[in-house]
Amino acid sequence: MVTFPRRPVKNTVLFSLVFSLIWGACTIDLPGFFASDDFAERLKDRNAFVFLTPQDRNITLGDTYSFVVLTDTHIEGSDAHGLDRLKRVLLPPSDPGGGDKFVVVTGDITQSGYPEEVRTFLEIAKSLGIPCYPVLGNHDTYFGHWPVWRDLIGSSLYRIDADSATLLILDTANAAFGADQLDWIKKELSTAKPRVFAFTHANFFVDDLTDRQQFTDIKERAKAISLFTGRCDVLFSGHVHKRIIRDIAGVRYMSNEDYRSKKTYCRVYVSPGGIRYDFKTL
Repeated sequence: MVTFPRRPVKNTVLFSLVFSLIWGACTIDLPGFFASDDFAERLKDRNAFVFLTPQDRNITLGDTYSFVVLTDTHIEGSDAHGLDRLKRVLLPPSDPGGGDKFVVVTGDITQSGYPEEVRTFLEIAKSLGIPCYPVLGNHDTYFGHWPVWRDLIGSSLYRIDADSATLLILDTANAAFGADQLDWIKKELSTAKPRVFAFTHANFFVDDLTDRQQFTDIKERAKAISLFTGRCDVLFSGHVHKRIIRDIAGVRYMSNEDYRSKKTYCRVYVSPGGIRYDFKTL
């Protein structure tokens, strides 16, 4: 009988940890283990728009309306995993709930940030007939591709104002806010509309240790939560590829399932009576 020497327990633990990190990563891609090194550069330019038109940035919502949020589409080359079907399910203005006014995709729109992937997304976004607001994710910055986003889409940090709501599109592709972005959030919240919806890629909360990593600095996360308290209605995120909903100090934090594998999207209904949600599958 052939016997093998027992490996030290510490090696087994190390293997388990590495396996968990890979399994829990946004996808099994080695670049995902490293943060993009252009975070400070990305935050320099705010509210600079290439893709979004002036009409996209000045929308009318009214008191009763709906909008759609989805995340982690991970477009690969020209393969958008059926995202073009989204247009078929958007609610028209004649809908009793006011109709869908806009769409937000909360990051990892592309698999690797290549120009072809970004252009595939933009082609679909333009076809929707309503504004589509992109959020930068960690995959969108892979291989130094932030300049592709900047040149084809514009800023990764921007504000959209409507008649009754403010949308804050935030850059958490490095699983961080940074002091400068937190100062910007504080300033923008002070002049925001009565309703505020914020959108990030990185998730604020996890269900267990196997979930994808959230913000790397818990003090920074706590500061962000304190800024949103009493001023933000809902903060939407992605990255974790699962639905996690937490209500903290009157703010709802929602991480959605990834679109690529689950084909899930969330429709948000807003009315004077409140906010409700409906999760659908394409």
